Amino acid sequence: MSQQHPLPYIIFIILCTPALWLFYVGLTSLGQTLYLVAAVVWIIIAAFIAASVKIADQWERVVVLRLGKFTELKGPGVFFIIPVIEKVAYWIDNRIITTSFKAEKTLTKDTVPVDVEAVLFWKVLDAQKAALEVEDYRSAISWASQTALREVIGKSFLSDMLEGREKLDKELQKIIDLRTIEWGVHVSSVEIRDVLIPNELQDAMSMQAQAERERQARVILGDSERQVAEKFEEAAKTYQNNPIALHLRAMNMLYEGLKQNATIVIVPSTVLNTMTLGDMTGTVSLAKILTEEKEQKKQETRPTAKRDDELKRTEMPATSTEKGAL
Repeated sequence: MSQQHPLPYIIFIILCTPALWLFYVGLTSLGQTLYLVAAVVWIIIAAFIAASVKIADQWERVVVLRLGKFTELKGPGVFFIIPVIEKVAYWIDNRIITTSFKAEKTLTKDTVPVDVEAVLFWKVLDAQKAALEVEDYRSAISWASQTALREVIGKSFLSDMLEGREKLDKELQKIIDLRTIEWGVHVSSVEIRDVLIPNELQDAMSMQAQAERERQARVILGDSERQVAEKFEEAAKTYQNNPIALHLRAMNMLYEGLKQNATIVIVPSTVLNTMTLGDMTGTVSLAKILTEEKEQKKQETRPTAKRDDELKRTEMPATSTEKGAL
């Protein structure tokens, strides 16, 4: 029902002003009965005129019945009816209306209980059908939407409901629109707001998603290692016939390691020799000095060892002859 406009009340008050004057004259004069009757009649006429004035807003259409039979649609703006003979049956709102509806504990095609909430956007196109073809078109639309939602849930898998909501929205819109078009109502769109599943199933799906992400991460890591190995193989083929490039690459690796970490790197001397860095490296020079000192010590110890052996050989026969003489 539309809100009552103050204009009919203002008209009634204005028209009742002469009736008040008649009341006053009737009370102060001798023939007061005639004036009082005239005042009452005037008030009835004022109420009749005020009740005939109706105002509909821009978005409203009014269904008028004359002696119980539909006559026409009125509005928007000011219009008049015949009181007692005609009456306003419905005030129809032609704007887009939103209706929320839901389906609780409904089984999907894979037997999963879900709670689904959705929003329906609809509009009355034919006010006459909306008022005359159905008792309460708002309630009828709400119940039709819930029934259609349960049908769609029963025909869909849980994965489709979670991933393909746009498809379900279009299917719901089509089903509801076919049911409500006979009532003069057009469904603009249907949007599923939320799909609630049991907590146990949520935990299981979360574990499944985590395992799937770990699997994908390992697959990506393995593929990356394979690509790196292929690149290393190609680089090895390049360095195989170009030792200068290999030496430059090794020197660059040492330089980058020292530059980034700012630490001392100890490298075997054989590696440096293959890199042809010369004897200026401290590690190589120190190793050579140590080896030279060891060789000198060995050479000094060799003559003394030979002399000791000769002395032992010369002393051995003398001792044997002395033992024979005794």
